[in-house]
Amino acid sequence: MYLTGYAMLLLLLLFAGITPFLLMAISQIVQIKNPTALKHSVYESGMTPFGEAHVQFDVKFYMYALLFILFDIETVFLFPWAVAFDTLVKAGGLYPIVEMFIFIGILVLGLVYAWRRDALKWQ
Repeated sequence: MYLTGYAMLLLLLLFAGITPFLLMAISQIVQIKNPTALKHSVYESGMTPFGEAHVQFDVKFYMYALLFILFDIETVFLFPWAVAFDTLVKAGGLYPIVEMFIFIGILVLGLVYAWRRDALKWQ
């Protein structure tokens, strides 16, 4: 008997709904329970924490992170395009190439803007 259509979907949803609770229940059953004062103490790099937990970071760290994400996403878009380049050119002619040059141009404009605003200087 093969399940098709909604029966398979229902079985998948049922399995996905039950699995997390089943795994948590199994974890509660098989875990070793031996609470000690040491297990309930605060642990941070083997040292007792000192100072406040809320430390204000400089904005430049966020700028570097945003620029990294921007150019990381560029790579995510460029790689599949490069892999399927032959197929795209056969199907669309110059259109995919022009599209990619526009995309890269927008990214270069963003890089030039960040460069001019001194977002890339580590001071």
